[in-house]
Amino acid sequence: MTQAANAQPQDTDYTVLVEAGASTQAARAAVRAAGGRVTAENTAVGTLTVKAPATGFVQRVAAADAVFGAAPVRPIGKSPEIAQRQAREWHEVENEHADATTAKAPPRTTAAGLDPLDDALWGLRLVRSDIARVRQAGDQRVYVGVLDTGVDGTHPDIAPNFNRALSRNFTIDIPNNSSGGVLDGPCEFRGCVDPADHDDGGHGTHVAGTIGAAANGFGVSGVAPNVSLVNIRGGQDSGFFFLQPVVDALTYGADVGLDVINMSFFVDPWYMNCTANPADSPEAQIAQRTTIAAIQRALNYAHGKGVTLIGAAGNNHEDQGNPRTDVTSPNYPPGSTYPRPIDNSTCLNLPTEGDHVISVSGLGPSTLKADYSNYGTEQIALSAPGGYLRDFFGTDWYRTNENLIRSTYPRNVALAAGNIDADGNITPQGLAAGVAKYCDATTCGFYRYAQGTSMAAPHASGVAALVVSQFGKRDRAHPGTLTLSPDKVEAVLYGTATPRACPEPRTVSYENVGRPAEFTATCVGDTAFNGFYGHGIVDAYGAVTRGGDFL
Repeated sequence: MTQAANAQPQDTDYTVLVEAGASTQAARAAVRAAGGRVTAENTAVGTLTVKAPATGFVQRVAAADAVFGAAPVRPIGKSPEIAQRQAREWHEVENEHADATTAKAPPRTTAAGLDPLDDALWGLRLVRSDIARVRQAGDQRVYVGVLDTGVDGTHPDIAPNFNRALSRNFTIDIPNNSSGGVLDGPCEFRGCVDPADHDDGGHGTHVAGTIGAAANGFGVSGVAPNVSLVNIRGGQDSGFFFLQPVVDALTYGADVGLDVINMSFFVDPWYMNCTANPADSPEAQIAQRTTIAAIQRALNYAHGKGVTLIGAAGNNHEDQGNPRTDVTSPNYPPGSTYPRPIDNSTCLNLPTEGDHVISVSGLGPSTLKADYSNYGTEQIALSAPGGYLRDFFGTDWYRTNENLIRSTYPRNVALAAGNIDADGNITPQGLAAGVAKYCDATTCGFYRYAQGTSMAAPHASGVAALVVSQFGKRDRAHPGTLTLSPDKVEAVLYGTATPRACPEPRTVSYENVGRPAEFTATCVGDTAFNGFYGHGIVDAYGAVTRGGDFL
């Protein structure tokens, strides 16, 4: 180690991945030799969290035989302002809504026996959860992990099913850094660590409600309204998902016996992680190779422990087998992006393109592939309701909030966004966004509309939880819970999905709804399997009534 390396401040966190077959002791020695100090270890996948100098450490430590590679826990540099961070591509799609002057609700019917606001949940009916629950509404011994921005465990629709004892937060809020930027906003709690029943982003609570909001006569219900929800938070308030918290959340979820983990995100800062993209610096190449290997080890570990892994396909409106040039990476710190031609054979969008992950595309209420949704026979396994604001073009239903997915919304996020006032009244801005409120004699809950493959994946996760509830066996490793091999869950999901053929013509243009030609998508495949729908639309009723045929 050079004297210059010794002189650098050790103020940056890195994830160091131990080489397969190498000893941790040798890797720790390599970290020390490169000028770093180990602060934590994940033995399940062989990662070390390290404090080390801001420059030069990645290449120095990666040169050691005992080290596979290293990546910053979060990229170094000035953080984006809160307004900037909300413009991330996924969030921009998800937060799109009709304005107050054009919103017009299409006629909807209320299904008997559902919760009061379920009349707006067309996705619940499309996956036939409304009739599946007569046979199987979910079992509280089935645990679904929400790997997201957090879960509001106090929400009246979440609280009955929320497992606070198992829930964990693997992130630390980042209010600012030495460059003076802002990422997550002010720390609300001591130590900048939010409680495990808190969500300052809102995304995770929306996902959790779709999976398993309680059928309790209040607000909305989820696809699997009786299962247990566990917050395994790996995302920042801002919606960024950095490598180490994601790895830690996955391995923890596997260790405590979760049956399903929903992953509606990609691992930042690289939309596409490549092994050796010539457009990237040597350090960036090492970081991406490390990310690919670490995430895959964590996915393998979770799958091996009996976890069914569900991923959102992504909102980049592209064929995942023929990706376009990546112009969004690295997305943090701001101003760092540059064009990166993508070699499909050596580049991955993670976690959804990792092994063992069931990738889900997003549909609108007409069952059209939503304009934003990624697609392609290489990765899409299933399709599910994700919302599509521009569905039903040429009708009164076009560009209505009711084409989106309604789910649970934390009060604190609604207040911070200006969608409600301090007294809990919905503001004009909130009304335009379709924010709803439901109260009983003692409490009130809030709800909002969103769209994206982030909303499609939890519909599939809910159905997966119903499969485990219906066919699972007693888990000897975790008394009081059920378990079912993820390969068997996958077989039931694929075998019972509702087949959907490609549209005719197979090439679909979205220019009539205001999208550029880049959104044009061609569906390849047949009714049994194709690039828009995969094996079909997830079907809760088919899964719990016919699933035994595929076991």
